[in-house]
Amino acid sequence: MPDSEYRDIRYLDLFSQMADENFTVLMRGAYVQNFPAQIELITEGEPSDFLHVVISGSVDLFSMWNGRDTSMATVRPISTFILAATIKDAPYLMSARTLEKSRIALIPSQDVRTIFDADGNFARAIVAELAQCYRSVIKAQKDLKLRTSLERLANYLLRQQKRAGNGTVFDLEFEKRRLASVLGMTPENLSRAFKGLQPYGVIVNGTRITISDQAGLERFAKPNPLIDNISS
Repeated sequence: MPDSEYRDIRYLDLFSQMADENFTVLMRGAYVQNFPAQIELITEGEPSDFLHVVISGSVDLFSMWNGRDTSMATVRPISTFILAATIKDAPYLMSARTLEKSRIALIPSQDVRTIFDADGNFARAIVAELAQCYRSVIKAQKDLKLRTSLERLANYLLRQQKRAGNGTVFDLEFEKRRLASVLGMTPENLSRAFKGLQPYGVIVNGTRITISDQAGLERFAKPNPLIDNISS
């Protein structure tokens, strides 16, 4: 593994406070691999052999049942997935595929569990990350169950606008079919929802969004930090 990538992983909150010797042991069996777009990295139901770290690119976490599939989350650099399965030595609950050319570090799950038992700082960091993941799941459930499809889309657009620098014009982070899946809609419902937001100043041109009435959209969406603030 190149020194720059080794350092990038070391600086992640998950690994930053652990002892140097334990980090060295943890990484001795790790390796980095390049993957093209649309490659399935893990499959739900399979054993959790590795903790994955996204160094570059992006990864879609998704699930399938009875002929249907849905996107659960997007993982971007530099972050890990799927930590809970690794710690529990349990099957993956989600599958993962690359959305673009990606560089992924794979750390053997057995080594992660061994160092979890040996390094208190590492163990506390894992608990903190799992707690954050749990809170993110609760917020996603609240978004899905308490809001209409129109409200979910409005709040998603406000979150994406913030990520893009708060400009009145920005691009969606992925294509509309996948956005519909993330928001729990069909593509047809998403199209109708975009039309339903036109009275609130939302103008759509392909994947480019223009918000001409910021205050009107916010009054309709009623963003709530207990749902929409993904960092707390």
